[in-house]
Amino acid sequence: MKTIAVIGGGITGVTTAYALAKRGFAVTLFERHRYAGMETSFANGGQLSASNAEVWTHWSTVWKGMKWMLKNDAPLLVNPTPSWHKLSWFAEFLSAIPDYERNTIETTRLAVASRQHMFEWAQAEGIDFNLRKEGILHIYRDKSGFDHAGKVSQLLAQGGLPRRAVTPQEMKAIEPTLAGNYYGGYFTESDSTGDIHKFTFGLAQACERLGVATLYEQDVSAVRSNQQRVNITATHQGQQNVHSFDQVVICAGVASRNLAAQLGDRVNVYPVKGYSITVNLNDAQSQAGAPTVSLLDDETKLVTSRLGADRFRVAGTAEFNGVNKDIRANRIQPLVDWVNECFPQVSTRSVVPWAGLRPMLPNLMPRVGRGKLSNVFYNTGHGHLGLTLAAVTADMVGEVVAQAQD
Repeated sequence: MKTIAVIGGGITGVTTAYALAKRGFAVTLFERHRYAGMETSFANGGQLSASNAEVWTHWSTVWKGMKWMLKNDAPLLVNPTPSWHKLSWFAEFLSAIPDYERNTIETTRLAVASRQHMFEWAQAEGIDFNLRKEGILHIYRDKSGFDHAGKVSQLLAQGGLPRRAVTPQEMKAIEPTLAGNYYGGYFTESDSTGDIHKFTFGLAQACERLGVATLYEQDVSAVRSNQQRVNITATHQGQQNVHSFDQVVICAGVASRNLAAQLGDRVNVYPVKGYSITVNLNDAQSQAGAPTVSLLDDETKLVTSRLGADRFRVAGTAEFNGVNKDIRANRIQPLVDWVNECFPQVSTRSVVPWAGLRPMLPNLMPRVGRGKLSNVFYNTGHGHLGLTLAAVTADMVGEVVAQAQD
């Protein structure tokens, strides 16, 4: 039986380990934290959102980024301090703009396929991750945003996702707790939400039941391959050890770039910081006043999810500032203000802030498949769609690895 290592215990690493174990591989999972799903897979927006499959490689993103550059509370913020990594990433981002439509359609197709895998796996393994199949409502305050959404809807439809335009009156019927004035919206009934950490942790336990060796608190510093064996150097409790396997899959989020370089591959992942708040709904009025339908506010780039009866998650923003997980008050406050404005019956006295680094490739498409070396594979770079795409890309890389045995 072939032995295979998976580096990274976030949503992509754990789903990859599961997909490989189900195919009969002897899998070892490396994770530097004590538990699975403790970094970017800990407190994201919680959307399983095929309707958010539009890639960012569009000229409108560039203009907005330039307009917002000097606003500390802007949805998209770029630290102007240059670095080669940042400059090369943005150069490739611009070169990917011609592929905007094709990549949006392909991302939609992947997202639609992924949720079926996730639902089946959660049911088979008995994982409760606060799954809520209430749809996602995109809200627009002006005609220009609504009109752009109409064009995006045509691309989503080509990827297999229907969604419908709704009037402000219909929006109110879909989510009665939403306050404010809106031009219109788009509603995707087939989308859903769930707690990414609970799913990742639950699936990691399922992996162990399937025989996956889960090695936690392992800080992987080096990966080497001679195309026959892969040697992984990892530090555990101050002691450095070398582990040997037949193959490896890199699922290490923002660390994937460095590990790939050691293996002769270029995986130009950039850490794009996102923020979230989890509002604890500690009283009956807040629980009644929080939405049950997931929202995406296109103007502010914020998304929401209702996680059980007593938690309300609001997440968003994109910050290009290198490997920096500082939680800045001036980035959290707009999220709190948005809740106060849109859901005035919700108390924001108990709010838990969080920041995570999305592993984002310049074309906004994940890297899935083989590396240059015959026993090296990748499943990384899912950006803001980790929960949405992880299950299908895990299944895809599982198929690629299986075919490599022939």
